[in-house]
Amino acid sequence: MSLSEFVLENAPELREAIVRRNVRDVVAEKIAMLIASGIFQVGDDLPSERDLAAALQVSRESVRGGVQILAAKGLLAVLHGARTRVRSEDVGPEFRRSREARLINSYGLDDVHAARLLNERVVVGDAAERIDDETLRFLRQSLAMQASALEDPVRFLVMDREFHLAIYRRCANPVLAEFVGDLFGYMMQQRHRAVSEPGAIARSHADHAEIVRALEGRDREATVRAFDVHIQRIYETTLRVMGLPPVAAMGEKSRLTG
Repeated sequence: MSLSEFVLENAPELREAIVRRNVRDVVAEKIAMLIASGIFQVGDDLPSERDLAAALQVSRESVRGGVQILAAKGLLAVLHGARTRVRSEDVGPEFRRSREARLINSYGLDDVHAARLLNERVVVGDAAERIDDETLRFLRQSLAMQASALEDPVRFLVMDREFHLAIYRRCANPVLAEFVGDLFGYMMQQRHRAVSEPGAIARSHADHAEIVRALEGRDREATVRAFDVHIQRIYETTLRVMGLPPVAAMGEKSRLTG
């Protein structure tokens, strides 16, 4: 099974869509999700067609088709001789699931951080015990691609999302896995700023490498510890870009204003 086939087989939104839609429709939905979550912001240039295809593990033709769908809806601007650019964040009802990513941002940072620690420990611990060779192969390839994006925050965040979701999907409880995926999308605009800081992507990449090592050993406790370190780093960097010390973040209600 190729990596592209593996992603299609294991991603719920892709697997369910195969019956009803072709891959370019699914790619359009995934890019819309990246816009809705704040990874891609209005005015941003999208990564190249080649880089998006590699990050999403689909063909360049599928990326091109997905971009054309979103351009026709006014979300993207396709400029001849230049990168495709995000034109609007007004994700429509056909991408309703994508729009839900913004709802999590109505909650306070400390509340979401606590929820991630509580729920993600269960999900990734379960994933460590159920991880398969295909998922590990995907994660190793993701690590290699992340290493090529140490100076490219947008491209890294696309791969970061795919990396985390691939792990969450190995949880035996799909509802809990999906909930943790929603928590992962919290405050992406602030995370975009955080990973733009010098050395931030390299540190996250090192965290990811430690997570993969723990998963390779099918070690539940080591995987949970590695995720704890990673989640704590995300929490602290988010506080820093918000200009808030930990004590001041309690009860803070942070919303994306986009």
